[in-house]
Amino acid sequence: MSSKLISNTLIKFRNAAFSRFYCTNRSRKVTLYSRISSLGYPGTSILPELENWVQNGNKVRVSELQYIIRDLRKKNRFTQALEVSEWMNKTGICIFSPAEHAVQLNLIGKVHGFLSAENYFRNLMDNDKNEKTYGALLNCYVTQRQTEKSISHWQKMKELGYASTSLAYSDIMSLYTNLGQYEKIPGVLTEMKDNNVSPDNFSYRICINSYGERSDLEGIERVLNEMEHHLGDRMDWNTYAVVANYYIKAGLSDKANDALKKSEEKLDMKDGSGYNFLISLYATLGNKAEVLRLWELEKSKCKRQINRDYIVILQSLVKLGDLEGADKILKDWEATGTGYDVRIPNIVVWGYCEKGLVEKAEALLKEFIEKGKATIPNSWAVIASGYLKKGEMAKAVECMKSALSVKNKGRKPNPRVIRDILSWLGDEGKVEDVEAFVASLSSAIPVNNRQVYHALLKAHVRSGKDIGGVLEQMKAHNIDEDDETKKILSMKLQ
Repeated sequence: MSSKLISNTLIKFRNAAFSRFYCTNRSRKVTLYSRISSLGYPGTSILPELENWVQNGNKVRVSELQYIIRDLRKKNRFTQALEVSEWMNKTGICIFSPAEHAVQLNLIGKVHGFLSAENYFRNLMDNDKNEKTYGALLNCYVTQRQTEKSISHWQKMKELGYASTSLAYSDIMSLYTNLGQYEKIPGVLTEMKDNNVSPDNFSYRICINSYGERSDLEGIERVLNEMEHHLGDRMDWNTYAVVANYYIKAGLSDKANDALKKSEEKLDMKDGSGYNFLISLYATLGNKAEVLRLWELEKSKCKRQINRDYIVILQSLVKLGDLEGADKILKDWEATGTGYDVRIPNIVVWGYCEKGLVEKAEALLKEFIEKGKATIPNSWAVIASGYLKKGEMAKAVECMKSALSVKNKGRKPNPRVIRDILSWLGDEGKVEDVEAFVASLSSAIPVNNRQVYHALLKAHVRSGKDIGGVLEQMKAHNIDEDDETKKILSMKLQ
């Protein structure tokens, strides 16, 4: 597992969370939470739902609204969470304490940016400006990488005596993580302890990460030992997983396995995201037995598997070279009836191509198309690249044309594959073949480049057709003749 992925997923900011959605057979009683939760599209306004709920004579409880806000934040539905918070404030359903103001300030920062958060903070009453609201603004500065404002605000918090929580210190450590200034992080942890602020799992983990990013295994182990002594049973699985990742990078398999076992001991047996990370790390270690064991354990302990779970196990098995196992799990995924996710079959397609089994990859993709499932350009492009490696150029051309026919705004085809196909078409293809491919290519990228015109010129010269039109187009697009162009044109005179 890459360092970037570990940093982005295991070392989280305070409000980040990996959301998992399960269908259960619990009571179907309609609640305000169930009404709002079902409005899954983040751009959907939930104000009409709130108003209708009240107009229909339903009671609104502050505790339920606070729970809804927490849930929406976990699911990264920040705009909707802010709507609930602002509605609570505007309607006077509850008198905001500094804690509620801190939540709203944080949401304003996420939705509208730090300038809007600053404005909200400035307009607070003096008695609402305490460690919670100051901390919320600090978090806003840090997450939006406002370095100078973060440091200045942090100094102000210390002067006022508001630098009293592990969250605030963790934010400053996160700032240095974002800046790549890992050497400054241990000093923040030391200052934290000197000021009698107890580090938590998150703050210790950031510090461990800072040593890991500098390949300082002694530093990692020193902080880990302190953390185990200080937190004891409160240690979480994430930290051991982070440590295991750095041991893997250092080639210390035995230590990595020990850390992974400790991580599993701390794991909530119903936490599918935790299983996913451990499965990925065992796959990096090359331990297929543990990958499969944890997958079976996850299936038995978690209520159901979501697409993300299947993505992780398939990626792991492909990494391990177990394409037979991956194909079996792909079929299991289809049988579950879980919502279709084009990324899932694409993993197996990629795995087949990596092993040179391009025909199997193409057959798999066609099978999904026959079932009415969508494909993405990348799937066909990977197969085209596979045929390219095998020297089966005609098949590569057809697959790349299929890739180009699938709409995917902003996705650019692999330049190397396009270059090789154009080169082959220029040398071997008919003029009509080159023109058809160029027409397909024009839907994805501008075709007024030298490679395209050279392919067209070579095909025209070989077929004895007039090249005047192609040369005029080159001139219109300000593409001058270079040595390669002159070489192609000389072929016409031979």
